[in-house]
Amino acid sequence: MGSLTISIFANKIFFEIIKEMKLFSKFKIKYYEDLDLCLKEAEKENQLVVFFDDSLNNIKINNFPLILITKASRSMDKAYGLLQENLKMPFSILDFEKKVVLLIAKNKFKENSLIYLGDYIIDKNQRKIKKNKLDLQLSEKEVNFLILFSKNEKPVDRNFVLKNVWNYSSESETHTVETHIHRLRKKIFEKFGDNNFIKNNNKGYYI
Repeated sequence: MGSLTISIFANKIFFEIIKEMKLFSKFKIKYYEDLDLCLKEAEKENQLVVFFDDSLNNIKINNFPLILITKASRSMDKAYGLLQENLKMPFSILDFEKKVVLLIAKNKFKENSLIYLGDYIIDKNQRKIKKNKLDLQLSEKEVNFLILFSKNEKPVDRNFVLKNVWNYSSESETHTVETHIHRLRKKIFEKFGDNNFIKNNNKGYYI
């Protein structure tokens, strides 16, 4: 929690107030005048960004938490992604702190739902696999199958997959694994153009 940076965009007075308050002493506080730099660094680092309504013009933001402070009440804008909280002016500093704490919890939940698998990202909550701004919906079994790959550096054989994904006995006579791998390879190729997603050798399957 202490490693989070609260970044204020284009409101120097609010930045100075927050920076001097003991309530926020556990956070790094940064100020930006350059919107492109603010967005770039927020995407790369562990940042929560505070925008004011007149400083943001329908910019799509998905990868970092933000608080949007407005002069009038407004509904949540899907254009800014799911990690957004709104505050209407005037507001108390305690209300602001509550929004910060809530977004930290939301962001932690999101990070715990993501699994990195090679060039791909698996979102367990949304049941999607993502790469280069493209995403593909997966079934629950497909997600569990890919999670198995993420936990094993060595190839996994058919019997291991049957037991850990389908709870089948290793003696089961079934083509379940082969069928699912064929379908998943086809889906991956059609969406991402990757014809070498799941490989196999005499020891099993691997990515």
